[in-house]
Amino acid sequence: MALIAVGLDHEHASLDLLERATVLEHEWVKVLRTLVSHRNIHEAVFVSTCLRTEVVAVIDRFHGAIDEITATLAEATGLAPSEFEEHLSVHFDRGVANHLFSVSAGLHSVVPGEFEVLGQLRRAMELASDEHVAGPTLIDLFQKALASGRRVRNETSIARGTTSFAHAAVEATLESLRDEGAGATVVVVGAGQLASGVAKSLLAATPAIGRVVVCNRTLERAGELSRTLADVRVTTAPLLELPDLLVHARAVIVAAEVPQPLITRETLTGRTAPLVAMDLALPHGVARDVESMTGVRRFDIGALRQRVNQALDDRREAVTAAQAIVADDVEKYVEDQRARGAAAIVSQLRAHFDSLVAAEFQRRSSEIDSLGEHEGEVLRSVVRSVVAKIAHRPTAALKESAGTDQGARLSDAVRTLFDL
Repeated sequence: MALIAVGLDHEHASLDLLERATVLEHEWVKVLRTLVSHRNIHEAVFVSTCLRTEVVAVIDRFHGAIDEITATLAEATGLAPSEFEEHLSVHFDRGVANHLFSVSAGLHSVVPGEFEVLGQLRRAMELASDEHVAGPTLIDLFQKALASGRRVRNETSIARGTTSFAHAAVEATLESLRDEGAGATVVVVGAGQLASGVAKSLLAATPAIGRVVVCNRTLERAGELSRTLADVRVTTAPLLELPDLLVHARAVIVAAEVPQPLITRETLTGRTAPLVAMDLALPHGVARDVESMTGVRRFDIGALRQRVNQALDDRREAVTAAQAIVADDVEKYVEDQRARGAAAIVSQLRAHFDSLVAAEFQRRSSEIDSLGEHEGEVLRSVVRSVVAKIAHRPTAALKESAGTDQGARLSDAVRTLFDL
């Protein structure tokens, strides 16, 4: 069996394609169950955000697994395989660890070093574990990747300054408001992790925001976030009141999973002030055509990417340091996997030889006993020594090649030859 990672990400696919390929979180379980129903997929973790939709799996046949994952993604997203096949990123075995550790470190994020990706990967792993579709191999891989991501942020300055996707969105929003941000009302649509980060960044901004309205489909969730924020400037409202809230708001940041745009030309009819609309939703939460309305400025992930790229020079050294940490952690992970893989097959092989020797001694026990105590013990010692020498070379070869394609072939051969 081998590891594979297959998916779409913002580095290799357009934002439009990523939007159409996004799978809402409440549908992830169905995707996971479909994945492991295929004959070549034994374990799977699935994650889908505004920046990536990806499957990490333990598989048998490479090409068979690729076909099965592609078919599952097509079914889950409603896209024809021809629409996204050329944009898929595929990683195999060690490349999966390199990729996942780098993602966890924030090296493949729009905002290098951002923290939100850690939560996304953790939730994906926990869901797969809860559904019993991720076993020891994937859980260990994700746990080591998350630990590496935390190490990168602790030991480098990659997370200095703009530390998250939410923070970058708030910075861009307030910069667009310029001096008009002081005392302004900003509406945050959503009450999840991303919306929480947006609200916290707004409340910490200088000059101070006047009011933050958390608007959510479930008012109870909005209330929970409000209590967590513990700031008198925070109020809550149900989603039905969004059009009324936008009449006087100076900015709105949509940070929620939505099946279709919540803010449209009709929604903005009757507003009395210019509006900055930051769209972080899955898929789009702000219709693109609102940009043509007088006084409306719309931003999305593409605009944030340009902003971050302009500021990236300040983090070049930190990115290099982060890459070195990731390389070190991947090497430790691979060595650990090699040791585990070798230990398992070597243990089985030695146990097999020991059982053969013990069975033969038992079968010929009367003949051995007739030799006398000393002679019988010498015979037993010689047999054990010969068997140990026979086992030495295959044992050494298995240890030396563990974790490689050759090691996998040798392991398969040993299991076949000795019926392990």
